[in-house]
Amino acid sequence: MKTAILTPTFYRFSGPDRVVENEAEERTAKGDEVTVFAFRGDIQPKNYKVKYLGMPKNSTLERAYRLLFFLDIFKIMKTAKMLQEYDEAVSFLYPMTIIAATANKYYHKRYVYYNVGVAYPKLFQSLTERIYMKLFNAFTNFTVKNADQAISISNFLREELKRETGLESTVKYVKADAKEYNKNIDREKAEGVIRRHNLTKPILLYVGRLSPHKGAHILLEAFKKIAEQIPTATLVITGKPTFDQYSKKLNKASEEINKSGKGRVVFTGFVPDEELPHYFAACDLYTTATLWEGFDIPAVQAQMCGKKVVAFEVGSHPEVVKEGILVKEGDINGFAEAAIKLLKS
Repeated sequence: MKTAILTPTFYRFSGPDRVVENEAEERTAKGDEVTVFAFRGDIQPKNYKVKYLGMPKNSTLERAYRLLFFLDIFKIMKTAKMLQEYDEAVSFLYPMTIIAATANKYYHKRYVYYNVGVAYPKLFQSLTERIYMKLFNAFTNFTVKNADQAISISNFLREELKRETGLESTVKYVKADAKEYNKNIDREKAEGVIRRHNLTKPILLYVGRLSPHKGAHILLEAFKKIAEQIPTATLVITGKPTFDQYSKKLNKASEEINKSGKGRVVFTGFVPDEELPHYFAACDLYTTATLWEGFDIPAVQAQMCGKKVVAFEVGSHPEVVKEGILVKEGDINGFAEAAIKLLKS
């Protein structure tokens, strides 16, 4: 079977893009001929092809282009026509759903919507961001309702999709690499991470994009309370900043913690896949204060490495967090208490 997989971006730092990568590799291993279509990216394909369609490089223009992509009729029709040679189009996220829906309408190509979810607009901080996300979600729902099949990466997202569009979907959980993420920890490499960043124990870890809905600002508030009782604690935050103003807010909050002498916050930036297991190995507890999560791959990876997780009871967390403590959404005191309890035990 020839399969076209469509995703807006194909970057290593993006959780949804890693789901795309997993799907491409899985289908290729089964014998499918796979091509990933994206605007831009940096993931190196393994036995499948990637076609980049291009878009503005300025971050503001990029967001505008993605939201208003329905105006680029030429690129939509050109790409949809390219899909004539494929048996099906598997689309992740708007606006690639426009291309898949167009290929379905004009060239009768089977359209599969792969639901990795859209974070709630209310979780973003500025009015502009909230309006953007509300439109993004509305456009997504409009362009997926006629899909031939839908796949959701959690039961939480399956229910969300059904509620918002009436579209039924099957659940396919994201697979983490058991070869890399397991309890057979390389202590030497873990110690290397500790030395590199001059970390003091206990070490709390968060992995993920620095976006408002991921709740890193809430995690910093909870960590301040943790550090009051455990002054030697270090919070390691790995991930790529994706909102400039939000990143400045996080940096300011972390500086205040570091100056207090109670606890320390370390931002590592993006960490490559080959190094990430060593960070899980080095930590004593995995913590995430995200307020929306369609799946949460890092929480799964942490547990595979034998680490407990503290998270809010939101989104898919009741499905994926089996070792640790789930806390009522937004309860910063409860979050800190849960982390302290696990660290001291």
